[in-house]
Amino acid sequence: MLKLLFLSTPVGPLGSGIGGGVELTLLNLAQEMSQRGHQVTVVGPEGSKVEHISCQEISGTCQEMIQNNHRDTPIILPENSVLANMWDYGRKVQNDYDLIVNFAFDWLPFYLTPFFTTPIAHFISMGSMTDTFDEMMNRVAVKYPKNIGVYTRSQAATFPFNDACRILGSGLNLSLYNYCESPDNYLAWVGRLSPEKALEDAIEAAEIVNIPLKIFGKITDEEYWQTIRKKYPHAPYQYEGFFNTIELQEKLGKCQALLMTPRWIEAFGNVAIEALACGVPVIAYSRGGPAEIVQHEKTGFLVEPDSISGLVTAINNLHKIERKQCRQQAETEYSLKALGDRFEGWFNEL
Repeated sequence: MLKLLFLSTPVGPLGSGIGGGVELTLLNLAQEMSQRGHQVTVVGPEGSKVEHISCQEISGTCQEMIQNNHRDTPIILPENSVLANMWDYGRKVQNDYDLIVNFAFDWLPFYLTPFFTTPIAHFISMGSMTDTFDEMMNRVAVKYPKNIGVYTRSQAATFPFNDACRILGSGLNLSLYNYCESPDNYLAWVGRLSPEKALEDAIEAAEIVNIPLKIFGKITDEEYWQTIRKKYPHAPYQYEGFFNTIELQEKLGKCQALLMTPRWIEAFGNVAIEALACGVPVIAYSRGGPAEIVQHEKTGFLVEPDSISGLVTAINNLHKIERKQCRQQAETEYSLKALGDRFEGWFNEL
């Protein structure tokens, strides 16, 4: 049995959706490790919700989302930083644990790594974002080459230390996702409403094929969302809101396809495997993590990045996809057992 301390993302409470896919990965992994008999404690910002797992809530000011930064943005630590407070807590209790697992995509945990006596496993949830972060992560990768984990090879390739990255993928509690054989007449788009996700491409494609688009997720950039509303006043789309896993899968499962239109290198794309688990084909730009998930012309379509016409062609060919093959891929590659096996092997080595 391992005693594991999971330190969460500092951008918002677990369960809020602000942290994106890494929230789902952390929560699923915590549940799976606990079921395997390991002792798991999660440390997260105040207000975090973690079912059936011990959770230490830490107060403080949340970090700004790094997606708002540029390559040369300097390191910023707000007053009474929840990130600093979480890692101060981790430092104080580190001797009670065999391994600390970092889920924060931030410079501080990497900077602190040599000062801890308990080993730290760093699970990196995004691709390269700033030069400063890359430099700090690279220092750790050079000194602790086995301690860096990522979702996909595409994500690893964005870093100067890509050879040191352990590819761990993701996984889901498939029992929470119901297979839907007969969809309703709408498409879906799921994610943070922010520029790097390029929601407008999905809206344009939906307008061309005249199929309603339902939008699910957190509005993390209100100005961006209002710009979209003004630009597409008559397009057939509707913002549904942010939903938990149970509610989301009910709505997602009934769509004809999930559209994924990232403008950046998506590290993985947990929403892709959530869709597959419901039997929903995924139409994604052939860029980043989704390009390693979607089986082209079998469980969805990979189209030329930033091509609206490519999205339209794929939508018009959805009749060629057998939805049961989508569910089968999720069961084969993205179960919690598969996820747990990969992470448990890594944890035991460290």
